[in-house]
Amino acid sequence: MTADDRTEGEGEDGANVPRIHPALAEAKRIAEALVFASAEPVSEAYLQDRLPRGMSPRVVMQSLKADYAGRGVNLVQVGESWAFRTAGDLSFYIRSDQEEVKKLSRAALEVLAIIAYHQPVTRAEIEEIRGVATSRGTLDVLLESGWIRFRGRRRTPGRPVTLGTTVDFLDHFGLEELRDLPGLEELRGAGLLSSRIPANFQVPLPLMQEELTEDEDPITQLDLEELGLLTPGGEPDQ
Repeated sequence: MTADDRTEGEGEDGANVPRIHPALAEAKRIAEALVFASAEPVSEAYLQDRLPRGMSPRVVMQSLKADYAGRGVNLVQVGESWAFRTAGDLSFYIRSDQEEVKKLSRAALEVLAIIAYHQPVTRAEIEEIRGVATSRGTLDVLLESGWIRFRGRRRTPGRPVTLGTTVDFLDHFGLEELRDLPGLEELRGAGLLSSRIPANFQVPLPLMQEELTEDEDPITQLDLEELGLLTPGGEPDQ
């Protein structure tokens, strides 16, 4: 690339140059795509092999870096490589201590759906709906994700614990409230229901209220400890 081609310049501001040479513009688009698609910093040697002939990776990346200056995401140099990173002055907005939620198993997804639509629901009722036993580990994963919670204890023999969803569940799935859960037609349209479902099949309407129902008693920390369940804070009792 010659000096005449550098109509935007190699500096980081480029403020005095009104337009950019088409060849440089295309090289920047290619470089931007390569870095964006990579989970690891991209080396200049890697870029050199893929940019148009005669293009200097350093010139291209410096120009691209200037484009991203002041944005929420910056292009940064890491040794002889380049990567996109959150702007340093915004890093405190990113929760670095947030644990990545593990990919849910099919069983966990089924249990989560049953809780969402049938809450408040007990473990025995979940097993009756699914037709199979629900493992302790499946419930633990959902509790640790923060998507379900212990609501109370049912006023029936054995006083089983009732389960419901949380605000985090709504937030994660982009729901303002439980009534925004997909209905029968939406589920069928998304291919999530078999075309052979019974004609009288109905998707249950989830309970909208956060308060306990008439047949639920408040659950206490002592209840959780006696049952050997996870605490509301997500830590297992020792």
